[in-house]
Amino acid sequence: MMGNVIVGQSGGPTAAINSSLAGVYRTAIDRGANKVYGMLHGIQGLLQERYIDLSEYITTDLDTELLKRTPAAFLGSCRYKLPEIHEDRAVYDKLFSILEKLNIEVFIYIGGNDSMDTIKKLSDYAIITGFPTRFIGCPKTIDNDLALTDHTPGYGSAAKYIGTSVKEIIRDSFCLEYSKGLVSIVEIMGRNAGWLTGAAALAQGEDCNGPDLIYLPELPFDVEKFGKKVKNLLEKRSSVVVAVSEGIRLEDGRYVCELGQSLDFVDAFGHKQLSGTANYLASYIAGEFGCKTRAIELSTLQRAASHCSSRVDILEAYQVGGAAVKAADEGDSGKMVVLKRLSDDPYQAGTEVKDVHKIANDEKVVPREWVNNDGDYVTDDFINYVRPLIQGDVSPVVVDGIPRHLYREK
Repeated sequence: MMGNVIVGQSGGPTAAINSSLAGVYRTAIDRGANKVYGMLHGIQGLLQERYIDLSEYITTDLDTELLKRTPAAFLGSCRYKLPEIHEDRAVYDKLFSILEKLNIEVFIYIGGNDSMDTIKKLSDYAIITGFPTRFIGCPKTIDNDLALTDHTPGYGSAAKYIGTSVKEIIRDSFCLEYSKGLVSIVEIMGRNAGWLTGAAALAQGEDCNGPDLIYLPELPFDVEKFGKKVKNLLEKRSSVVVAVSEGIRLEDGRYVCELGQSLDFVDAFGHKQLSGTANYLASYIAGEFGCKTRAIELSTLQRAASHCSSRVDILEAYQVGGAAVKAADEGDSGKMVVLKRLSDDPYQAGTEVKDVHKIANDEKVVPREWVNNDGDYVTDDFINYVRPLIQGDVSPVVVDGIPRHLYREK
């Protein structure tokens, strides 16, 4: 590798996204890169010529280890949608002039579906213009909805946190008894794919039965039918715990959270901001049955809880970062690194590269056969798929009783 590398982070962060950044940096240096730049706030920041030299921040092995254990996007993230090439070539001309000025040989973008759309467009423009920079996507998303990869870095740690938190909620809900019972509804991220919500079933074990009901966005949701199931459960026990995806919808396509409020905010990719599903359902159940209810929204904790990260996840995130640099150095462009599961017992996975055009703007959802017939729980196949991804722990570097992170001034 003779030129420079630039790397960016985009979309929602994860507990493992900085481990991929560490993998990119270390592998690029090992392969002879002159400089490794970091875009500040992704492609949007690059358009504003905002970037740093990562060697100023990662100077020791301890810095690398701290970065791997630091949640959120160290470089800052964005949700910026590049225009179609035929709509605005000026944007591309500006970006590529910046890449030329920085002598960028390899461009790595760590992100999910929308980020892979960026890699697709940039690599297409490079082909059209004969520009020599190579563009590679590095997968990241707690949603686990990227096509062609067995799973995505970030998902295992989020799943581990969700399984752990739901188990603790179940334990807490049995502490007190209420005359008409207690219903706790846990709202979990997932717009169109229920991989995260299904992870609530990981709470099952010898010491816990797991949540009573799990609802994924892949199947239509019936509020009245849901109410009847909760009522039947309350007749048998004093406490009921339900896991629901933020993106569950009615048969007519409306989000359940829209029943309680209007959704006004829409991001650059046309995604509505979803929130309030648990609140609406908790109010509905309280109104119907007069029982005590709790609406619990895990929110950003699902993607920021590095103290509960999976060792498998952190190691794989580092691995795909390195694999992205290796692929580009060996001549690949317009590709994304994917994880291929080689075995379940013992669990093993390796990396490959796939055409980003077959990944961008696609969405991998939970197979129907991994949800039970009633649509209110996941099957053992789902649990067996997820469980290897949550194994092991990553001990934080603790200072004064609190985990230490690698920090960058804004």
